[in-house]
Amino acid sequence: MTGAPLPFDQDAGQVLSNDEMREADRLTIAGGIAGITLMEAAGRAVARFVMLRWNRRPVLVLCGPGNNGGDGYVAARHLKAAGWPVTLAALGAPKAGSDAALAAADWDSKVAAVAPSLLETHPLVIDALFGAGLARAPEGPAQEIIAAINRLDLDCVGVDVPSGVDGDSGRVLGEAPRCRATVTFFRLKPGHLLLPGRALAGEIHLADIGIRREVLAQIKPRCARNDPALWRALLHRPRLEDHKYKRGHLLVIGGGVMTGAGRLAARAARRAGAGMVTLVAPPAALPIYAADQPGLITLPLPEPGGLAGLMDSRRISACVIGPGGGVGEGTRDLALAVLATGRPCVLDADGLTSFAGKVETLTAALRGPLIVTPHDGEFARLFPDLTADQGKLARARAAAARLGGVVLFKGADSVIAAPDGRAVINDNAPPDLASAGTGDVLAGICGTLLAQGMPAFEAAAAAVWLHGAAGAAVGRGLIAEDLPEALPKILAKLEA
Repeated sequence: MTGAPLPFDQDAGQVLSNDEMREADRLTIAGGIAGITLMEAAGRAVARFVMLRWNRRPVLVLCGPGNNGGDGYVAARHLKAAGWPVTLAALGAPKAGSDAALAAADWDSKVAAVAPSLLETHPLVIDALFGAGLARAPEGPAQEIIAAINRLDLDCVGVDVPSGVDGDSGRVLGEAPRCRATVTFFRLKPGHLLLPGRALAGEIHLADIGIRREVLAQIKPRCARNDPALWRALLHRPRLEDHKYKRGHLLVIGGGVMTGAGRLAARAARRAGAGMVTLVAPPAALPIYAADQPGLITLPLPEPGGLAGLMDSRRISACVIGPGGGVGEGTRDLALAVLATGRPCVLDADGLTSFAGKVETLTAALRGPLIVTPHDGEFARLFPDLTADQGKLARARAAAARLGGVVLFKGADSVIAAPDGRAVINDNAPPDLASAGTGDVLAGICGTLLAQGMPAFEAAAAAVWLHGAAGAAVGRGLIAEDLPEALPKILAKLEA
């Protein structure tokens, strides 16, 4: 099965960088819609959201000198016109002649200086200090009032992003307010989905302000929020004429000590729809695997030189290596032997760490599709020069380009990146997934989708979404063993 590029122009699932969003504004304005018209729509959307969400109360609108502040002036005007008691405080006057200056000129009441003391009589705050492209940490009165908002735990609404959050990476520059909600415009930015920005943004409300959807054809966004609409058509659907090999035959290479990891990966693979799963392991540990699942085929682990013959004779269509395999030369040699066959491969856990300091060896060995599934620690061991200050999305993209394979950079904000720059950000994973063994389950799901012929990028995106949906279905008290059992119902809903 081959896959077309993800339909990043579908609905509102695209995620735009700061530069891409500025280009969307520019193209819309060039098309005949004035910048002040967009600003009016943005501020009106903020005011409408506040009026729908809260009962009337004193509200403090904090305005910076740029366009974000201009949105705040408009929101304040609409709230005041609706009878809300509004105080507007500004860091400074907008630049003369700017759209923000036009918006400020329509505010006909007093403008206060930004000061934490204003918060004493204002239980609701609108943060329109800085937008997504802030280049340095807030300072002076801005920093002081942000700190006070957090200290007092006030209701706060962010305009575009919470001030201090970088829209491209979700990183916090200094300190940012913990918002109950954030109103943003046209399309999400990476910082709305990536941590810690996502946690600070609260509920995200995406408002249509009149930016024309047609501009996306010129921008050509390469990032999207992970959603089944992006990959559902590529999932294997059981057919009457199917046999077990058509549904994929996955090889799982299990370890000799941490046997639970391989068993979890194998069970997840079977529940995800694999027609057959074969697990190979050191002979001494094989009885443990054989006694676990009656439908699991177990065989002694051959030497690396014998893997190709085994995969040919058993009609293996993909492989998972790493869960519980042990770190070192032995695991690395097994991985290299699998990669040499050109079969699609998932390299996880100990399989990744076995290439620490040797990522060039891994890259040189690629002959077919590869998904690597590092968490933050494993990522740092593989790519020590791609540091956290670059942001998770940029790091994942750089790693995928260097590796020539798909990188599934795990976490509550998993990023899936392809070598060609495409990326999706996943945000459906509940915190309950922070439990031992859940990563092994994810590796097994990835392996099944590869074995069924799904392209690596789409397989990784689908697997991480299914994994998150299974976690949400189980809920509190989740353990890794619960996840495979939740998959059949989720898959059935997708097929329906």
